[in-house]
Amino acid sequence: MSDRPAISLPGVGLLPDDSAVEALIRAEHGDPFSILGPHPDRDGLIIRAYLPNALGVDVLERDTGNRICAMDQAQAPGLYFCRLDIAQPYLLHIRWATGEQITEDPYSYGELLGEMDLYLFAEGNHRDLGRCLGAQVVTLGDVEGVRFAVWAPNARRVSVVGAFNGWDGRRHPMRLRHPSGVWEIFIPRLQPGEPYKFELLGQDGVLPLKADPMALSTETPPSTASIVAAPLRHDWQDREWMEQRGQRQAVSAPLSIYELHAASWRREGGDEGRLYNWRELAERLIPYVQEMGFTHIELLPIMEHPFGGSWGYQPLSQFAPSGRFGTPQDFAAFVDACHGAGIGVILDWVPAHFPTDPHGLARFDGTALYEYENPLEGFHQDWETYIYNLGRTEVHGFMIASALHWLKDFHIDALRVDAVASMLYRDYSRKQGEWVPNRFGGRENLEAIDFLRHLNDVVNVEAPGALVIAEESTAWPGVSKPTSEGGLGFDYKWNMGWMHDSLKYIEEDSINRRYHHDKLTFGLLYAFSERFVLPISHDEVVHGKRSLIDKMPGDRWQKFANLRAYLSFMWTHPGKKLLFMGCEFGQWREWSHDRELDWYLTKYADHQGVQRLVSDLNRLYREQPALHERDCDAEGFQWLIGDDSGNSVYAWLRWSLAGEPLLVVANFTPVPRHGYRIGVPRGGNWQELFNSDAECYAGSNLGNSGTILAESIDSHGEKQSLSLNLPPLGVLILRPA
Repeated sequence: MSDRPAISLPGVGLLPDDSAVEALIRAEHGDPFSILGPHPDRDGLIIRAYLPNALGVDVLERDTGNRICAMDQAQAPGLYFCRLDIAQPYLLHIRWATGEQITEDPYSYGELLGEMDLYLFAEGNHRDLGRCLGAQVVTLGDVEGVRFAVWAPNARRVSVVGAFNGWDGRRHPMRLRHPSGVWEIFIPRLQPGEPYKFELLGQDGVLPLKADPMALSTETPPSTASIVAAPLRHDWQDREWMEQRGQRQAVSAPLSIYELHAASWRREGGDEGRLYNWRELAERLIPYVQEMGFTHIELLPIMEHPFGGSWGYQPLSQFAPSGRFGTPQDFAAFVDACHGAGIGVILDWVPAHFPTDPHGLARFDGTALYEYENPLEGFHQDWETYIYNLGRTEVHGFMIASALHWLKDFHIDALRVDAVASMLYRDYSRKQGEWVPNRFGGRENLEAIDFLRHLNDVVNVEAPGALVIAEESTAWPGVSKPTSEGGLGFDYKWNMGWMHDSLKYIEEDSINRRYHHDKLTFGLLYAFSERFVLPISHDEVVHGKRSLIDKMPGDRWQKFANLRAYLSFMWTHPGKKLLFMGCEFGQWREWSHDRELDWYLTKYADHQGVQRLVSDLNRLYREQPALHERDCDAEGFQWLIGDDSGNSVYAWLRWSLAGEPLLVVANFTPVPRHGYRIGVPRGGNWQELFNSDAECYAGSNLGNSGTILAESIDSHGEKQSLSLNLPPLGVLILRPA
């Protein structure tokens, strides 16, 4: 074994000056690479390493592992140095009280991130940040390890800490890349699975340890560390789905969405039992969704969030699936399994705001980095969260990259963008004097508008066939119009007006509905001004609003009949469909995120009836072109009866692209209507396809015996008409036989 002596006597440049050493010891040095690691010295090499609590350090030959020399201690305990007379690759052999470690020197590596990466990040156009910043498992030369990179332009010093260095911020201070504000370091031989955080020295002192904004995996709450994730290497089997996705999700295709909260759909052992991981959930959820006939599932946000009671709407890790349900690989397998079963996957995604947890994005480097500095711009009073400063290019690009991460890396089929209204208006939920106008003196948030348009344009290019859906509750014009036409560029907008009006109507006692008849007709005045999704979402069955079945008036029989009629009205109304879990079988209790749905109810006939009705509605919606092809086209809808408030009866036609009609008739009173005449555009027999009052749905089974012959009697502007029996609190669907 070679044992060349190190030159241990201080010489010119051999040791750093005392002030630099003091700064290093106090973990205040902003450029540790200027002191540590290898530094050329004539023909040799000066090596310095700061390893607090090390018992001793040797330098080994990189190729052979032979010992070159022992390092001496410099001015302070833990600071080691030596000089090699020949510059050569080397290893550090470190002796700790807990054992020995052989590793490459992290400070022997040059700059890590390319200039183009840094340029695109600063410009807000880096579309693959999930593989750039954060913790990346990489191989440099022939050395495996982890490259850490984090944006903290106003920090005086940033270190990566974890169990691998005793959570000691003095061990791995990082290199600052000017002018981007990104700090970086490569830690050799570190493996996936290691928890880590960043320790930052702000202008006013050391900040709370921060989780990685770009983390690809996290500890399970209440633990808050990020985890070094292995590269996602799922063997995708959904090529056929991805190739056909654009056609499956075209505006003329059926879109029926089952919205669910992964932690409370089902649990092992029932009610408050263990959460299923993604693979276990897939085994149970996918057959159910297939049986119910939904085309898509929509997951409440599954990005890591510290507080389960936020339902995911206060996420801190915009690139990491929650550790509550397994690994990123598990989530990829879940999406793949859904696609294999012909089910699309939609994620709720939150670019509007983030929580104030000290380990998160809040004042990340000691300054308002991700949020606005002014609380009149940067703090949501309703949710007590911070608002993303989307006018800052790095934040703008961070969120664009997050969207693409889910769409491209996890094959997600659509993003439903939460709280768009709060993003569009600077005075959202604020009183006069509590908001800051834009540069023109207006209330519009121009930076957020630019972001949303950019988001939708980028998704169209980078994830063809994927959808972006807006939860937007105001009358903002052109939400689903192309950006080239001055719109925001979304594919769909949630129709919150329809939801509020129709629920208000159905909650009225049937005897009073005649006075609220316009609640069901008004929505058709604007139904085709946007591409709409009709949402009965989680927000409508919590916080004292009561469950959907419990909103219904009347005795038990009438409640179920009303629910069946309401869902039938929804499925036959223009617009795509969304229904929150539990509504499909009439759960009585309000939804709680802390327990599973009340599945025991599905043993009872009336609950089974609602469940079968939803399944049949989904089947008809998929099979009958008139119910989906022209959901967003005014030519696909025709009123026949919209003014019979005295009987609370409505009738309309839905038209397919081929000109084939479906007749829908709704009676929203518990009074049967016999011989009710309705004009139709075709003669001959009409077939009763569906009756929400059928016995199989636990109804009274009043109907029209399958087929009805049209008569040559003028009615409602048509030359032919049908004399129908309208069931109580029932909806009929008929077509020419």
